[in-house]
Amino acid sequence: MHRLETIAEQIRQKFDARTVARDQALTQARSLTRHCALAIRAVHRGDTDVMNQHLADASKLADALRNDLAAYPDLYYAGYTQDALKEFVEANVTCALINDRPLVLPEELDVPEATYLKGLSEVVGELRRRILDILRHGYSEETERLLGYMDEIYAVLVTMDYPDAITHGLRRQTDIARSIIERTRGDVTFSLRGEFLERSISRLSAQLNDEETKKES
Repeated sequence: MHRLETIAEQIRQKFDARTVARDQALTQARSLTRHCALAIRAVHRGDTDVMNQHLADASKLADALRNDLAAYPDLYYAGYTQDALKEFVEANVTCALINDRPLVLPEELDVPEATYLKGLSEVVGELRRRILDILRHGYSEETERLLGYMDEIYAVLVTMDYPDAITHGLRRQTDIARSIIERTRGDVTFSLRGEFLERSISRLSAQLNDEETKKES
């Protein structure tokens, strides 16, 4: 029985270490998610300096999660950890595409493949948000560029026809992305038609004014 108590003490020490690692990872994951959200907010506001600072802070936290959980792979692949890393992917890709920079690759972010794809699927929603902000001021070719990115992302996601055990719910995210893209394409088309109509009315009005001027002279 004395040997059993020794075994129990060893187990308690390991459990204590795992608990500390888990609690620290939860704190890091929450902070990582916050910095990612703030980076996305900054890019929508056009505040590049703030965006870059939050992305840098997020990168440090992502590295800390990987390093601190190296001895606990089950904690690293736990839902809360991967959800935070998914936000990390979303923030980096969103900021890159909105600023017309190259796509950030999975190996650059050092995240699992399924997590990268899920983060990519959520970029679609942020690009829609950007497009709607642009459309409030009238149609712009920038919306076509962003809509093209949305289409490209969906074209990749829809080919990932694997079980949820492999992709961790990617299929549902892909369906949501498709719905977002369809609505956005409708919004862009409506805005473009409105732009054409407004120009046609302006040209017609100018022609009528010219004709009236000629008649008066």
